[in-house]
Amino acid sequence: MSQYTAPLKDIAFVLKQVVGLPDIRQLPGCEDVTDDLVDAIFSEAGKFSSEVLAPLNRSGDQEGARISNGEVTTPKGFKDAYWKYVEGGWSGLEAPVEFGGQGLPHVVATPVSEMLGSANMAFKLCPLLTLGAIEALDQHAAQDLKDKFLPNMVAGKWTGTMNLTEPQAGSDLALVRTKAVPVGDGSYKITGQKIFITYGDHNYTENIIHLVLARVEGAPEGVKGISLFLVPKVLVNADGSLGARNDVKCASIEHKLGIHASPTCVMMYGEDNGGAIGYPVGEINRGLEYMFVMMNAARLGVGLEGVSISERAYQHALVWARERVQGRPTTPVPASLGQSPKSVPIIYHPDVKRMLMTMRAYAEACRAMIYWTAKCLDLAERSEDEQTKRFNQALVDLMIPIVKGYSTEAGIQVTSLGVQIHGGMGFIEETGAAQYYRDSRISAIYEGTTGIQANDLVGRKVGREGGQTALALIEEMQKTAATLNSSSDTNLKAIGKTLNRSLEDFKRATEWIAMTFKENQGAVNAGAVHYLMLAGTVCGGWIMARSAIAAADLLAKGAGDTDFLKAKMLTARFFADHILPFADGYCEAIVNGASSVLAMEEAYF
Repeated sequence: MSQYTAPLKDIAFVLKQVVGLPDIRQLPGCEDVTDDLVDAIFSEAGKFSSEVLAPLNRSGDQEGARISNGEVTTPKGFKDAYWKYVEGGWSGLEAPVEFGGQGLPHVVATPVSEMLGSANMAFKLCPLLTLGAIEALDQHAAQDLKDKFLPNMVAGKWTGTMNLTEPQAGSDLALVRTKAVPVGDGSYKITGQKIFITYGDHNYTENIIHLVLARVEGAPEGVKGISLFLVPKVLVNADGSLGARNDVKCASIEHKLGIHASPTCVMMYGEDNGGAIGYPVGEINRGLEYMFVMMNAARLGVGLEGVSISERAYQHALVWARERVQGRPTTPVPASLGQSPKSVPIIYHPDVKRMLMTMRAYAEACRAMIYWTAKCLDLAERSEDEQTKRFNQALVDLMIPIVKGYSTEAGIQVTSLGVQIHGGMGFIEETGAAQYYRDSRISAIYEGTTGIQANDLVGRKVGREGGQTALALIEEMQKTAATLNSSSDTNLKAIGKTLNRSLEDFKRATEWIAMTFKENQGAVNAGAVHYLMLAGTVCGGWIMARSAIAAADLLAKGAGDTDFLKAKMLTARFFADHILPFADGYCEAIVNGASSVLAMEEAYF
């Protein structure tokens, strides 16, 4: 089994040279985010991830979460790891200072979250959802609720969940049936069933704070009649002490393809005592609006899981490729292998190199793309200039479905390549490659499938605004292409040539969607996933091009790690040569492929 090593060089390079960490230091509350502080945080996060979490990844997968007599237990070592996580201060990294958090910007917290996910994706899901719950409560709950619940959640003493869907609803939350009946003292009794609740119950903490979507009697039909309630596992007294057990329980946990160590729960509200006590968050009937705060945070976090699992699968496959000896070489090999060796490590075979470079290129492109989105989020939240805030919020809204959908689809492809590099041994559980493939598969499904993300992208984010934000982003990307085209560096020129073509495709598809959406939404939706993949491909190519420019500049100055910078240049060139050309095919499918989709009838299936 390979070990996980945090990619600290690439993380630092992307933040400091590509995303622009110095810009973040200009924002209110970020003045102390120095290079030394950031390096120290990442170094400690890397150690915690590799030394505490990574060793539990395999054993956690094998043991899995379990339920007995209504109590859920996580695999051996997970609870201890959670409290080491809490004691290390990681739970409050980006949480509000008002409630005991450190208030660090997203660009600092995001790489830490990536490392946690690479080391142990099943473990990382619990903190991810707790953070989303904290954000939703901080933005929309009444002050008394925030004062009562947030300090313990920020401290990691209590965890949080989100309870959205139900057996009959799936992704259509308009069909939610869970009921909320007013008690008369401001609280409500909640009754109903929720499914697919990640860490809905566990043995980490003494209390779990559930955010639950439910309908108050007489509410409007559909999503306009959904409210949001805070429902604690254990009731909290006025003085902050724990009281009686609430009428909420886990009925069962799901048997899943992957992430076995993460309990995915069926939650029952009000089955034993007539209703679980819940407290309204914000105004009645605006619950889905409030929950979108948590959902967007989760979507960005899930997109990051695609990076995490890609990095881990790449490292695992790289070790195997260096050690597995098989096949005669068809290209020159190092003299240390002897002259005309009968067999060599498979890393010397061109197709294996191609697969490894594909894994690496996707991981690095998606990492940089998500870090850049995190920076936009920081600017949207913290900038004192209203125009900057509005524009960056528009970019965040555009990018969240892209990074969620594209990065998770990339994760599936990368982990599949990891299995392929192992050959037949990759299909055997003992080598460990299969776990990354299994674990990656859920990321493209939960928090909205790739299709749902794509429809959101072409509808709310492009179609309804006439492509304004997407076209503005394309214009910004064209500036990068111009820099590449004017360079005398062969690699940069080659990257620029391909980036130019892909930007033409991106612009053509965006303008087609803006023109077609109002008249034929079905035609747009038929190519929605292709558009999401086109956008992700071009954004990934653009951010890798920026990485190449930064690397070339440092090399010209004789600064930085020469081997690392040359490798970064090569990876960016590989992305441009092997991945960016897919943009043309996506564009053609979007613009010309709708008719063959819409013509299909049930009889054909």
